[in-house]
Amino acid sequence: MRRIATKTAVALISGLVSLQAQNTAPSSPDTPGVVLVELFTAEGCSSCPPADALLREVDGRRTKAGQSIVGISEHVTYWNGQGWSDPFSSEANTQRQNDYNDRFHLESVFTPQMVINGTEQIVGSDRAAFLQAMEKEDQQRSRLSLHIVSLSADGNKLSIGYSASGELPPHGADLIAALVDDSDQSSVHGGENSGQTLVHVSVARSLARVAKLEATGEKTVQVRLPSSFQGAPKHHLILFVQTRGNGRVLAADTKAL
Repeated sequence: MRRIATKTAVALISGLVSLQAQNTAPSSPDTPGVVLVELFTAEGCSSCPPADALLREVDGRRTKAGQSIVGISEHVTYWNGQGWSDPFSSEANTQRQNDYNDRFHLESVFTPQMVINGTEQIVGSDRAAFLQAMEKEDQQRSRLSLHIVSLSADGNKLSIGYSASGELPPHGADLIAALVDDSDQSSVHGGENSGQTLVHVSVARSLARVAKLEATGEKTVQVRLPSSFQGAPKHHLILFVQTRGNGRVLAADTKAL
């Protein structure tokens, strides 16, 4: 695993003028689309808090064309040996970023990094690049839609009923489930952010491929609930369809647990 982290922060540009203010999430097949924004971040990285703040600002809003922006905060592990161990980090997130790194042919992984719908990567705090990516996604709309029909928990298992409609790639795509905390915060006592209280949204506690989607229609899948969900409120599921090899995200939906 490459462990080099880029720490150059791009200055934030005031005002997210290109995004509509309504704070809504996709809830029916009639919604105009979704843009999935993955933020690879770490509490040990001093350049990451501005990117965390940007994700907090845009998560749940809409693009100019009305697409819902769904964010996932994926905390990586390679900062953990530098004075602070990020309690939300996981090797699965680190591996997912490494897979993107190979796909984008980058020299090394870095934080903060945003990946937009699996097709474009930017410095996670670069607001101008983010707005440009939203405009591009508004012009590259997928012809697939995904809807979470039902959720049913039984012990540590969650049954997910979903429906997909529209066009799938000839060889199918991956169905991926992310179980996330609505929000989290930490009082950091070491590393580059020592003394700060860091706040995050949509923090991935598990993220994994749950099925291969080969046909549209209604189906059910099961996922295991993370132990961190037990007795703790305010979580949600993000279900999305992604072409194989960490390719383009074709559709997504999200629902509170």
